[in-house]
Amino acid sequence: MPDDTPPSAGTESPSIAESLGATESLGATAVATSTPPESGARTNGAAVPEPATAKDDAVEGDTVEGDTVAGDAHDAVERVEQLKQEAKADRRFPFGRPGEPFGRHHPFVFGFTAALGVMTAYLLLKAATGARSTLVTIVVAMFLAVGLNPAVERLKRLGLSRGWAVAVVFLGVVLFFAGVVASLVPPIVDQVNGLTQNLPHYIEQLQGNRRIADWDRRYHLLQQAQDKLNDSKFQQEMANWAVDIGKQALSGTFKTLTVLILTLYFLGSLPQIKAFSYQLVPRTRRARVALLGDEILDRIGGYVAGQFTIAFIAGLASYIFLEILGVPYALALSLIVAVTDLIPLVGATIGAVIVCLVAFLTGMYEGIAAVIFYVVYQQVENYLVYPRVMKKTVDVQPAVTIVAALIGAALLGVVGALIAIPTAAAISLLIREIVLPRQESA
Repeated sequence: MPDDTPPSAGTESPSIAESLGATESLGATAVATSTPPESGARTNGAAVPEPATAKDDAVEGDTVEGDTVAGDAHDAVERVEQLKQEAKADRRFPFGRPGEPFGRHHPFVFGFTAALGVMTAYLLLKAATGARSTLVTIVVAMFLAVGLNPAVERLKRLGLSRGWAVAVVFLGVVLFFAGVVASLVPPIVDQVNGLTQNLPHYIEQLQGNRRIADWDRRYHLLQQAQDKLNDSKFQQEMANWAVDIGKQALSGTFKTLTVLILTLYFLGSLPQIKAFSYQLVPRTRRARVALLGDEILDRIGGYVAGQFTIAFIAGLASYIFLEILGVPYALALSLIVAVTDLIPLVGATIGAVIVCLVAFLTGMYEGIAAVIFYVVYQQVENYLVYPRVMKKTVDVQPAVTIVAALIGAALLGVVGALIAIPTAAAISLLIREIVLPRQESA
């Protein structure tokens, strides 16, 4: 049966207010679980840590990044110090001591030096080719100065100072050239004037000749020649040819004056030039080089003196022969022979041909006599006079003389032929005094 009696006084039953209080406690606990407690809040008597806010997160991030930057800077400093130790840096070399330079046999040094040498040689060759005419003029002037120096030394031994000796020798050279020009110009002018005046007479003689008249009837030679002379193009070509001859004459005159002036300067300062050249040699070898250099210069001077001696003999013999034969302008023709005889090998032949042509214009017998005379004289000169003079002054074998002259003429023309023989003499001296003793001692 159900118990209808109320509970006893000792038994308590929860009231509505207590039930509501318990419900609120459970809600507060749920809220506390889902929401972080406020600062200073306690749960069950223990302090609950406050949650990190956005500001606190930013501070913590900056701290970590700052530590990373500081660590990188410290590593960089340590790396720099390590590099300085490896490079052996000090106060004198703050960036480390320099390494050893490349040796001469290093491929880079060898290649760069070789390329630079080739480039320098090419530029020098190009410059020498462009200034060839000037260099030839300087070489000729120096050659003449060295050749005239023995005459200056003889005058000095007679008591003259070097200045006066140079003046006397140079005056003699100028008078020689002036005499050549003075003896050649009047005959040329007379021959040109005579040809101009006698040209109509020569044409009449040609027309009176039977064979020429027969050829004229067949081929109209005189009419064609007359038409050619009256042609405007032919006249223009002749005018251009005359202008070119005038330019060549002026150029030759200017070059001759330049050579004479340079010869005077070189002849006056030859001792200083020699002394300066010898100073470029090391002191231990200077005395031997000076002795060899003086010997070479003496041989060059002897060669020039020998060439002038041979030319003088040829000119004198030609003058005597032409005077006996009665050929006009004997002095001018003999000077031509003397000047051309200065050219080795072919010079005497050139002068002889010119004289023989003039002799044939004088007469048939005169021309034949001139041919016979120069054929005989050239044999005497080539086999008796020339070898004796050159053997005494230059000390070069005849075969070497001929070969050197041929090579020099092929390289530089007349100038090469002139300087080839003393060059051969210098080379033979160096071979005999330097190369051969080394070969014997090796």
